[in-house]
Amino acid sequence: MQLNANQGGAISLAIPTMPRATARVFGICAFAGFTAAAAQFAVRLPFTPVPITLQTLFVALAGIMLGPRDGFIAMIAYLGAGLAGAPVFAGFSFGPWTLLGPTGGYLTAFPAAALVSGAIAGRLGRSRGAVALAALAGSGVILIAGASYRALLAGVPLGGAFLMGMLPFAAGELAKAAVASCVAAR
Repeated sequence: MQLNANQGGAISLAIPTMPRATARVFGICAFAGFTAAAAQFAVRLPFTPVPITLQTLFVALAGIMLGPRDGFIAMIAYLGAGLAGAPVFAGFSFGPWTLLGPTGGYLTAFPAAALVSGAIAGRLGRSRGAVALAALAGSGVILIAGASYRALLAGVPLGGAFLMGMLPFAAGELAKAAVASCVAAR
């Protein structure tokens, strides 16, 4: 690291760039960590065991900002940490039983959602509209997988599971897509 003075007299900080592989690993670990932290911002609803969290924002951003492959890997790392015993799921929960419970369908869809979000953003670009669409598509993957799993787990009709497993989260997902569009478009 060194300080440089340019012609106008302003001082700039020259930071050496890190190798590409190091940057990739850092990004993957960072988004796995962001997702774990976001899981702890949970709002419990009285009619469902599935909390509203900020996780899906970081799942979409992982795919959009890291690309589909690295976003997918970041979410695999997140799930792997939770399966290995790190308390990274909502309410500081962990372990395989979390993935077998009511939130399992949502959680296991995170890698696919990051992949979809990243692929759409990669195809459409980083405009706010494209990023919002990519984030909503990733959220859709998570909500559909979660509601389908809940229908299977609880033995309720698919229509009822979709009503209870998607509708309560729709407004939050729209808001998170708007935030993602502001963050990633920069």
